[in-house]
Amino acid sequence: MVIKFMEPKWVLKWVLLFLIANQLGHQLIHCSVTYDSKSIVINGERRILISGSIHYPRSTPEMWKDLVMKAKDGGLDVIDTYVFWNVHEPSPGNYNFEGRYDLVRFLKTVQKAGMYAHLRIGPYVCAEWNFGGFPVWLKYVPDISFRTDNEPFKGAMRGFTEKIVNLMKSEKMFESHGGPIILSQVENEYGSVGKAYGGAGYNYMQWAANMAVELDTGVPWVMCKQDDAPDPIINTCNGFYCDEFSPNKPYKPTIWTEAWSGWFTEFGGPVYERPVQDLAFGVARFIQNGGSFFNYYMYHGGTNFGRSSGGPFITTSYDYDAPIDEYGLIREPKYSHLKNLHKVIKQCEPALLSAEPVITSLGSLQQAHVFSPKSGPCAAFLSNYDPNNAAKMMFNNKHYTLPPWSISILPDCNNVVFNTANVEVQSAQIEMSPSDSNMFSWERFTEDSTVSDESSTFTTTGLLEQINVTRDASDYLWYTTSVDIGSSESFLSGGELPKLLVQSMGHALHVFINGEHSGSSFGTRKHRKVSYQEKINLRAGSNKIALLSVAMGLPNIGGHYETWETGVLGPVALYGLDQGKRDLSWVNWTYQVGLKGETMNLISSNTNSYIKWTQDSLITQKQQPLTWHKAYFNEPNGDEPLALDMSSMGKGEAWINGQSIGRYWSTYANGDCQGCHYAGTYRPLTCQLGCGQPTQRWYHIPRSWLKPTDNLLVLFEELGGDPTKVSLVKRSMT
Repeated sequence: MVIKFMEPKWVLKWVLLFLIANQLGHQLIHCSVTYDSKSIVINGERRILISGSIHYPRSTPEMWKDLVMKAKDGGLDVIDTYVFWNVHEPSPGNYNFEGRYDLVRFLKTVQKAGMYAHLRIGPYVCAEWNFGGFPVWLKYVPDISFRTDNEPFKGAMRGFTEKIVNLMKSEKMFESHGGPIILSQVENEYGSVGKAYGGAGYNYMQWAANMAVELDTGVPWVMCKQDDAPDPIINTCNGFYCDEFSPNKPYKPTIWTEAWSGWFTEFGGPVYERPVQDLAFGVARFIQNGGSFFNYYMYHGGTNFGRSSGGPFITTSYDYDAPIDEYGLIREPKYSHLKNLHKVIKQCEPALLSAEPVITSLGSLQQAHVFSPKSGPCAAFLSNYDPNNAAKMMFNNKHYTLPPWSISILPDCNNVVFNTANVEVQSAQIEMSPSDSNMFSWERFTEDSTVSDESSTFTTTGLLEQINVTRDASDYLWYTTSVDIGSSESFLSGGELPKLLVQSMGHALHVFINGEHSGSSFGTRKHRKVSYQEKINLRAGSNKIALLSVAMGLPNIGGHYETWETGVLGPVALYGLDQGKRDLSWVNWTYQVGLKGETMNLISSNTNSYIKWTQDSLITQKQQPLTWHKAYFNEPNGDEPLALDMSSMGKGEAWINGQSIGRYWSTYANGDCQGCHYAGTYRPLTCQLGCGQPTQRWYHIPRSWLKPTDNLLVLFEELGGDPTKVSLVKRSMT
């Protein structure tokens, strides 16, 4: 055997290559995220960062790549998402990170696109999400009080926060380990709540901040709307405008965690839009005043599938007038106008990050913000705050004309590249067109309010709070009692019928007398309480009064909202009997959680043969309340997003192949739809659409939920409606 040794120069070369590769690998794996007064600093480089919120449970994994790539193409650097405790820990210690809840897969999709992530762990999220993201079981931990200096709550919050942080560490998701996460958030919009709680609120906030920092993620933590956030936490701003915001320490960057791109919708209300001219104006104002990180809430709003919407009364659609609509389509001109804004902001980035703005008055409502670094080109922002009049101004010996309520951006302090009010993009119109797929084989199953399954009921004296009974396992709770009427009552001989009074804490109520639907009553998001007071038909002898109380999503915002009550808490009374008022509040009531159809799993294609569905001849038949309907359909051709047109139905919930597409309700929108102009301080009431029409008509069906043939549609209808007119439509932008 002959052994040849490398020459010394080759040994030195390999050693050097090894050291270089090792150092590069070390840098790739161990990245750094810090901050200074100007911006977030990634691997030693200051960055202007443009972010957009996309909530992973509000879309499907099959949509994520397309959504993220559209965000990147729109000029975004960062994807922002909350973490939703209730979907990840549906019962204590039992975790779910599958399907739409696969947080790691979502973040890896962001990473593969070459983007960063802001993980808002909370774990309180608000977000118009059921119970603000808290699992309902948390309400029943002994001695608990939410979001205050309370040991049971802090223990549970620490446990979930650690669970998420450790998962992110194990998957190397933090930038400090080579992952995409550059920021994390603890708590959420706590400032005003904490002040109301006094010393206990302040102590809790301090504890939450310290707890987060001790988890050692290697990236900065933020607290939004928390002016007294302790170091090293960065306090940040949420709102329609944040140009007047500054952090609580001069060495922290100016961050806008929620630039509201639109507003949420509630059943019975109009749809709110925010003109892109005003949104761009708000962003430009923020940047010219030293802001370096802003996040659109939402960039894609998505869908509140199942019973995930909160409020109560938040619609299934969470479109939010975002640049990418609920279905994943680009909304024009909002998307491209903002894309052009992002492009010019990036052109100004060197000047913005290396100089302080010099502000000069150019008129009573006009200013120039000029960034002049020691080297490189300067950048200027010319602003006109007059909502009514265009402005002519002189800057750097040149004349400029600005539309009302707008900012012109000059990346070289000379040429206007972008003006926030000048939209040079065509608008797109939503088109909902019929698909080539029809429903077939309609069948129905009607709930019977007179018959209950004794194995699933219990009886007690008095009226019980709904969520304490259901634990949110169902939207529905039956309250049933019997009333004896003597044969000598005057109303039985032609006198005036008695009245039934039912007072409920919400959110909706259906009244049945001896199996017949007697009437319904509904609350609203602002007025959750329900009052029913109507004449009813009673007979001599025993009468069955059945009240079906309906929840429309649990509250997601408000001080100690975990203590808010739902359901029929009384009084319940009969008026107009010969002996006067008869109080029913403290008689025996029988309770049943949910519907028979839920217990029998009617939404499944594998229902038992003993369930007697009836073939429908609904065109001639009287429409019945509390009825389940099912039909089948084949997948439509093409790749356009799909929706159900539910305008022929009343109120209920819909499922496709066993998966809930959400609550539906064809209630009509009340509002003031008088047109919309971009100029002037924006508030949702200034831009309302859809008055006099159903608040939500179309309900998103993800294509990934479909099979080529024989897809099962199941509806539960509370009021009536004609399911034969339900249709499958395609959505497009033209």
